Formats: sequence, C-alpha cells, structure tokens
Amino acid sequence: MDFVSIRVITSDVARLVEFYEKAIGVPAAWSTEDFAELQTPSATLAIASTRTVPLFAPGAARPADNHSVIIEFLVDDVDQLHQNLVGFAADFVNTPTTMPWGNRSLLLRDPDGNLVNFFTPVTPAATAKFEQHPDQVSHTDAETPR
Repeated sequence: MDFVSIRVITSDVARLVEFYEKAIGVPAAWSTEDFAELQTPSATLAIASTRTVPLFAPGAARPADNHSVIIEFLVDDVDQLHQNLVGFAADFVNTPTTMPWGNRSLLLRDPDGNLVNFFTPVTPAATAKFEQHPDQVSHTDAETPR
C-alpha cells in the first residue's frame, strides 16, 4: 500500500490552489473547476470543492474545520521559504524554529485555517532520516539542468 495523496475540501478552490502554488512552487493540474492537484515527487495535495463531498457521502467533510491534521512539506531551506512567504501568507503560527527531533520548522495556516508545516532537517540524525534514494528527485533538483 502507498500513501499517495491528501485531499483538502474548501469552499474556494481557486484561493487555496493559488496559496499552495506559491507556497510549494508547484503548478496545479485542474481536472474541473471543483478539483485540482499539486503533485510533488512523493505525494499529491488534492484540493476539492465542497460540491464534491456529496459524491462520497453528504456531510462527510466540512471546509475550514480542521483541528487535528498538519500538512507537512520537506523543503531545502525553511528560512528562505519563510522570507519568500512574508507578505503573502497571513497567519504564521511560528517563525522557523529548530525542534527537539532535529527539524527546523515553519508552521503557518493556509487561507482555510489548515495547519501547514514546512521543515528542513538540520541535525545529522534528521538529515539521515530524510536522505533520498538515488531514483528520487526533489522539486529543486527537477528544475536543475543536469
């Protein structure tokens, strides 16, 4: 089994897609006006309209009502990303902070109030945990000519 995506339900797909395109630097692939995906090398962030919820089960999900999940992205330089997001992201929960487990983390809320954590491993143990296999390519590497 592979974990391949997480879907966020929103009442404003375009607004949330714009936020994540800017924050993670990945363009969205739109299937319809009610559904878009931002694909990274390891997983996909799907963003869907409240109009899609009844296709699963009416009332099964509510937009802007998350109080337990943090969406996390591994980034090359969390401090640089923080600088890039100042003036764009409105709700920073913290500034880049080194956590006891060795990641430097930036926690903020997206426009729907979902918690988003951008982190960079900074200790040897944390760095080793997230070292890539040779066949994986990071978003930054994908843009670098070889």
